[in-house]
Order: sequence, then C-alpha cells, then structure tokens
Amino acid sequence: MSEQTKKKGLSKAFVWSHATSVNGGAMLIAATIASYFSLYAQETIGITAAQLSIILLICSLWDAINDPIMGVICDTYKPRWGRYRTWFLFTPVLLVIDMFLLFSNPSFIQDNVMAKCIWVCATYMLYGMIVTAYTMPQMAILPAMTLDDQERNSVISKGAGVCALAFTIASTFNTQLVNIFGGTEAGQHGYRNLMCLYSVLAVVSFWMLYKTSEERYIAPKTDKGGLKQLIYVFRHKEVWPVMVAWCLASVSYGFMFTSSVYYAQYILAPARIDMAKVAELGEGAIEYIGGTIGGTISTYMGFVSMGALVSMVVLMPIFLKVLKTGYMAMIISQLLTVICYVILFFTGKMNFMYCCVLSFIATAVGAMVNALVNVFVNDTIDFIMLKEGKQLNGIIASVKGFAQKCGNTITNSGMLAILALCGFDAQAGPLGQTETAIMGTNVVRFAVPAAVSAVILLICIFYPLKKYFPEIAQMKEKMAAEHAE
Repeated sequence: MSEQTKKKGLSKAFVWSHATSVNGGAMLIAATIASYFSLYAQETIGITAAQLSIILLICSLWDAINDPIMGVICDTYKPRWGRYRTWFLFTPVLLVIDMFLLFSNPSFIQDNVMAKCIWVCATYMLYGMIVTAYTMPQMAILPAMTLDDQERNSVISKGAGVCALAFTIASTFNTQLVNIFGGTEAGQHGYRNLMCLYSVLAVVSFWMLYKTSEERYIAPKTDKGGLKQLIYVFRHKEVWPVMVAWCLASVSYGFMFTSSVYYAQYILAPARIDMAKVAELGEGAIEYIGGTIGGTISTYMGFVSMGALVSMVVLMPIFLKVLKTGYMAMIISQLLTVICYVILFFTGKMNFMYCCVLSFIATAVGAMVNALVNVFVNDTIDFIMLKEGKQLNGIIASVKGFAQKCGNTITNSGMLAILALCGFDAQAGPLGQTETAIMGTNVVRFAVPAAVSAVILLICIFYPLKKYFPEIAQMKEKMAAEHAE
C-alpha cells in the first residue's frame, strides 16, 4: 500500500471503540447466551430441549433471512448521520430493553407451556434482529475507513482480543456474577440484571464508535437495486466457498462454548463425584454434589475461556504476522484443532486435568477461527469491487451475517436436536443421564467440531480469492490515489 493510503490513519479512539462495540458489552451478552441460555431456558423457564430446539431453529432461520435485508438497507439508503454510522446510535438502546424481557420470567407464562415457548421465541427473535442491525454496519464501517490491509487486520486482531476477554469473563464467572446480581434464590433476576448491565456497556461503546468513525471510502450511489444487488455477490463462484467457511466458523466457535457447559456438567462432573462420600453425607450430599458440579463447570470453562483469550490476544497476531495472510493462518489453526479434538473425543474422559489442559490447547488454536473469517469479509469486499466496480460493504457484511446465522442455527438447534435424539433430559440432572445421552454429549463437544474444522481446512487450502490478490492491490492503489486528489 502506498504512502498516500496511509496519510490518514485510524485514530486510537476509533480502533478501540470498534474493538469494544460488537466485541465488548454486546459480546458479554452473546457469550452468556451461547454458553448458558439453553440451560437457563430449560431449568428456569421450564421448557424442554426439544421445544427449545424448535424455537431456536425458527429464530435462527429468520435471523439469517433478515441479514441480507439489513445489508441492502445499509448500502441503499444514506440517513442524515451516515450510511453505516447512524445504526450505532439507537440499536444498542433496543438491546437494553430486550435483555430485560428475554431474561424475565413473568408470572403469566409460568403455568402455560405454549405461553413460555411464545415468550422465549419472541424475545429471542428480537435479540437476533437487534444484533443484525448493529453487526452489519459495524463490519461495513472498517473497509469504509481504511484500504490498508495491515490496519484492517490490526483492528480485527484487537477486536478478537476484546472478544476473547468478554468470553472469558462471561463463560468462566457467569455463575458467580449471576449470584452477585440476583442471589441464588432469584437466579432469573441475577441474569436479567447482569445482562442489562452488559447492554448498557454496549450502548457506551457503540456511541463512542459513532463519534469516532467517518465514512471516507464510500462510492456514490448509482441506483437503488435493493435485494437485486445480491446478484453481484452470488454470481461469482469464488464467493460460495467463502460463505461456507463463514457458516462453519460460526458452528465451530458456537459448539466450542455451548457444548463445553454440557460436557462439564454431564460428563466431567459426575466422574468427580465420590458416591461413597454421598452415601456418608446423607442430607449434606446435595450441597456436596452441587459444589462439585459448580466447581467442575467453573474450572473447565475457565480453561476453555483462557484458551480463547490466548488464541485471540497472543496466537492470532503471531499467526497473522508470521503467515502474512488470514487464509494461511486458518490452515494451520484448523489443522491443529482437528488433531486436538480427535484425541479428546477418544481420551477426554480419562482424567479431569488432562481434559482441561488439552481442551485449553484445542481452544487456543481453534478459537481464532471466529475472528480470522472477518479477514475474508474484507477480501470479498475488495474482490467484488474489482469484479463489479461496486462498493457493497453492507451487502457483503450481510451475506457474511447470513452465513454466520445459518451456522448459529446449526449450533443452537442442531446441538439440542442431537442431544434430544440421544435421550438427554436436563430435568434428570447430571447423575441421571443414560449412556446414550453421555455419548451424544461427547459427540457434540468434540466429534462435530472436529469434522467442521476439517471442512474449513479444505476450503482454506484451496482459498478461491488468493489468486486475485495482486489485482486487488493494484485497484486499491488507484482508489487511494483518487481519494488523495
């Protein structure tokens, strides 16, 4: 990239507000929902795994569908305060309201199964729509701010680090934070208060992003093609494998955390409970069992979350620096992830600390997939600009969002469906699961993510956009020169 492109670099205020918007308070919410919402809905609200599987399938499908709609809106219309920036003002405020509703358990639904399902479905669907409304513009604003790939990768890396920290906090200390904010006898109030606090933090960071961002590289609109603009993306066969990678990255990351809670509670914890001691303790056995389960979950999730933190903060910047490109970093990370998951599938139950340590390593090499695919977004934006001469930041961000939400559908509904088919029953508790249910839990924790990472690995080995990198570099040099005039 020429010196002309770098004359007006990104401010530190923009870099950190971008990093802490989707990846800060909003990610604390996403991490809590990804890791604990399914158990919360079953244990606190009282719906079954099968019912929740259907609800999440409906919500995730709609969530995927409305992503392209949001992308078209972003690229077609230019509100007074900016094509992308405007959305940072009000969408996080809606998040505060929905978190209050989603984690409420009102009395009028408690004796009616249908009312419970409708309440969870409506509030969860609203959450997905709000996330879409701020995620699409947040992804689109970065290539509108800079053409420099190193600057873009630096911002993505910092966002990944914040994301990992948010996941570490939300996944590891969730039980303690819920108790602090609501008390053990009012768990639902603890969740509600905590999630509202997270959403207020999101409001602050998104408002800072609005204040510090500007839309430097925005091409003038020549038409209002609406959803027809999607054809400019979908007609290029090179984009399809990238879409599959976006989808599967979401599956990989989602299973990594959501299945970990189940694995810790229903496989690792029972193995650590001394049944002879249970018999000796009598009435005190309940406290002993509860403490063992809680300690197992916190410890195991701590290893997984710290693995993600190391992945984003330490390993991902090293991978990008040494390997130069996002797709090469993906190849190495996914190869190592497959190896670790296959080993864990067959040997994870042998020893608790062994499982924790190897799970830490697997997460450390695998968690960066969720951030590295954002490099593919910038590659695709540049590729479409090269081939079509059109700037479709919002459309492409929405296509990535669509693929990601398809991945969320597979994660949320697919995992619960597998568990339901295997006979999993949350009401039976950790000690009441069948052998088939335990095997299903092992499958969703390690076998499914290993298979997903293997497919991502193949896509990256044959990454379809890499042959266009020299042409893209020339195009951006020309754009930078024209902008400087």
